[in-house]
Order: sequence, then structure tokens, then C-alpha cells
Amino acid sequence: MENIMIIGAGFMGAGIAQVCAQADCRVTLVDNNEPALKTARREIARSLEKLFSKGILAEHPPTVLERIRCCQSLEGAARMDWIVEAVIEEQTVKRELFKELDRLTPAAVPLASNTSSIPITRLAEGLRFPERVLGLHFFGPVPLMPLVEVVGAEKTATAVLERAAAFVKILGKTAVRVNKDLPGFVMNRIFAAAFRECLELVSAGVASVRDIDTGMRLGYGWKIGPFEIADNAGIDTFLRVSRTMQALGESHLAADHRFLASMVGEGKLGRKAGRGFYCYNSEGKKVEPDNPD
Repeated sequence: MENIMIIGAGFMGAGIAQVCAQADCRVTLVDNNEPALKTARREIARSLEKLFSKGILAEHPPTVLERIRCCQSLEGAARMDWIVEAVIEEQTVKRELFKELDRLTPAAVPLASNTSSIPITRLAEGLRFPERVLGLHFFGPVPLMPLVEVVGAEKTATAVLERAAAFVKILGKTAVRVNKDLPGFVMNRIFAAAFRECLELVSAGVASVRDIDTGMRLGYGWKIGPFEIADNAGIDTFLRVSRTMQALGESHLAADHRFLASMVGEGKLGRKAGRGFYCYNSEGKKVEPDNPD
């Protein structure tokens, strides 16, 4: 049984913690915000119950949940087999965290980032052991999405990447190797280009949020549309990613900051806030587009 530390108890961190626990790993979920930890544990419990009721999860949910320990510090980091950070999408915050982890842990402990846009090489700069730093980019909702991008930085050791691919397989996921450490990696670069165009079409009144999502589902076989994806991930997260891409010289992939910033300013953060491009009820189920036309 492997010991895994997940840092950040938000939507992604909680999901990663859940799939690790489902794979019979001992999980330490870390966040300095106690309410965030309580919310994460509650959401994980609810997710496990849903999976169990549908026959997707064989174990009883309480058994899986017992493998997750919540903590507000990095205590025990040195004893972990894997550490995955899923904190806010800000390069400065992530770099400071990696410096602290580099100081606290032996060289044998891989340090992975779930960043969706920041090159891993930037996060590994100045560390004692940059060869153990890599990207493990999960897709959300993590319990349902089978894909993980495995990203090597300039100095990531081949053995670490091979170990990562094996770890992803243990979690029941499929690994896609990213051979060049570009901002946004592979899948998010493709999605960013599509989302930017979708947002421009809505802003110009060419098509509605609802119709574009319907078109991408029915015309291209997407399980959910681009605006539904944005609501699931969080509009504030999309805004940070867009600004990061702009700062990294990838403006051709950056969505309209003003549009997203306006939504965030109005409290339209997506599913977690009950409204974004769509409105949601208290159970998080989609009700209707917030601006259907």
C-alpha cells in the first residue's frame, strides 16, 4: 500500500485523493484551510456513495474514506511514496511549495504538479533534486475521467516518468506522455484554442452557450460541452489559466480575460457557486444556461 500526499483540497485535489484511496493507497490530504478540508471530505463521501450505488465502486464507501487522512500541515511529507500538489494555479505559490517540499523530503520522493498550464521546468528551477519533479495532469471530475498527462521537465529522470506511468495505471487511469514541456501541455492547448473561439462566438452573438454545447456534444461526440467543462473546473480557474497563458507568450490560446473577469466579479464561478455559464441547484445539477441567448 503506497502513501500518497495530496496538497490542495479543492475540486481537483479532492478528486485525486479519492481515486488514490479507491486504489488502496493511504492518503494524506493537506490544506491550510480547515473548512476546505471538511468540504472535500464531504464531497468525497458523496461521490463514493454515488459510485457505489451505480455499481462502479465495489468497496463500501466508508472503507475507502477511512484511507484518507486530512491535515493542515506538511507533516509526514518525508515518509510519502508520492506527493502531488493541486493548489491554486499561480506559479509563485506553486514554486514556493515545491521549494519547501524539496527541503523536507528525500530525493527518492517524486514531486508532481497537477498544474494545467504552467511548464514543469519553471516549478523545478532552483531545487536540489529537479530530476524528481514532473507533471501529473489529471482531468476533472477525477473519479470519472480516465486520462492523466505525464509531463517531464527538462531535468526529469526517465525512471521517474516510468514510475509515474505505472502509478497512473495503478489508479485505473490511462497515461498520455507529453514529450515537450509547453505551457498547457497537449490537451489543454487543444481545448484552449477551442474554448477561445467558443467564447468569441458567444460574445459576438453568433451562437448561444446552450447551442454551442449542444453542437459539440452532438456534432463532435463530446460528453459535455466546452462551457459545461468550464463550469465544472471553475471560471476563476479558467481566468487564472488564461492569464498564465498570456504571460507565457501564448496569447493565441488565451480566452478573453475581460469576459471571464466580469463573470468572476459577479460571483459566477461555475458549478461550485451555483452559477456560471449555467445555473445549478443545491445538489450541483445543471438547471439552465445563465445566459441562454
